[in-house]
Amino acid sequence: MYKQIKDLAFKYHQDTIKQRRDFHHYAERGWLEIRTACQIATTLEELGYGVLVGKEIMDKDARMGLPPETIFNLNYLRAKKEGANPKYLEKVKNGMTAVAGVLKKGDGPVVAIRFDIDALGLVEDSTDGHYPLQEGFSSCHLGAMHACGHDGHASIGLTTARILMELSEHLHGTLKIIFQPAEEGVRGAKSICESGFLDDVDYIYAAHIMPRDDDYDLYFGMNESFATTKLDVIYHGVSTHAAESPQFGKNALLSAANCIINLHSIPRNSDGQTRVNVGTVHAGTGRNVVPDTAKLEIEVRGVTSELNRYMEIYARDIINACALMHDTVVEIKQMGKAFALNCDEDFMNQIRTLCQKEMPDLKLPPENLSPLGGSDDFSYMMEYVQVHGGKATYMKLLTDITASPHNTSFDFNEEVLNKGPRIMAAIAYSLLK
Repeated sequence: MYKQIKDLAFKYHQDTIKQRRDFHHYAERGWLEIRTACQIATTLEELGYGVLVGKEIMDKDARMGLPPETIFNLNYLRAKKEGANPKYLEKVKNGMTAVAGVLKKGDGPVVAIRFDIDALGLVEDSTDGHYPLQEGFSSCHLGAMHACGHDGHASIGLTTARILMELSEHLHGTLKIIFQPAEEGVRGAKSICESGFLDDVDYIYAAHIMPRDDDYDLYFGMNESFATTKLDVIYHGVSTHAAESPQFGKNALLSAANCIINLHSIPRNSDGQTRVNVGTVHAGTGRNVVPDTAKLEIEVRGVTSELNRYMEIYARDIINACALMHDTVVEIKQMGKAFALNCDEDFMNQIRTLCQKEMPDLKLPPENLSPLGGSDDFSYMMEYVQVHGGKATYMKLLTDITASPHNTSFDFNEEVLNKGPRIMAAIAYSLLK
């Protein structure tokens, strides 16, 4: 059967590439993946899966970091113009862009696989030598680019679904293939968790395309990630003439400035690494006006969830104290959140044994884990399933890349679009056979 999985992955390789290039060309940022979601839902329906979209697998109120309504409307009209399937278009608009394909085959475990689908807010490289430009599939949406491989993840997910449907008579249990929006900024996973869609899951796994820095094809899990919380902080004061009556003003920018200085003064913690960053500041209307609003975009991180909690609590105390200093009012909005990765050792060993026995051509490392060094909100799904008694891991699919992730020149070797579906389908088959 594993030989058949390998043959099917090879058979559909060109289709996987074609699908990846379509997603890349029509890149859509987090919560705006309207055309992308419609394409995925349509394909899953054609394959024979039960298709769930939007509110069927999302808690609307658990979404974080939503764009303004005007942006929703513009991207809805664009997706409609670009041929999004009307059957799903209305269901996925306004940031309800999660999709899942469900296959129920009697008694057995419940296995979930997650693939993220969103692009980044970058302007793609337009210089000679950029492969997507040369081949005619660079992003046609200015300010949106797949620079982290999620276009590859989505296409791997659809081919994995295609392979497993062909093997469906040999499966026993329930398969849930999840296409998650808004991973960038760690915003999207929570809404799927809070919907209850993962409550019965026994195994959940995912993989991320990563740069090859050795000769291996796959790591079975990741560690050394950061738990993180993303916050928007908005100070509200009172404006007045800066020379004629400054005493009547309440300076929101002074609150923000003190906040920035003190956030970067949070004491280090001996339990492990922590991070804090103020990424943007927007305040004021003119040089002779006391600023009545100031907005900060900040993040804190910790190498464990406990350390991130330490940073967040400390940060919130500082934010509120700086409002009191200058008699302003502060508004704190959580825009994203992720936990530290905690991959299950026995599940990783199970996958290793499978690869050694059934996919001996893969080049495997001696250790299971490889550092992530950043954050990913698949950790939200992992922790949710683990708390409910299930097993989880987040793997690395290694391939050659051009430029680093989140770079405008990013691209990857499409051979991973053959290897990825084979590995993901083989794991699901091994759990459900």
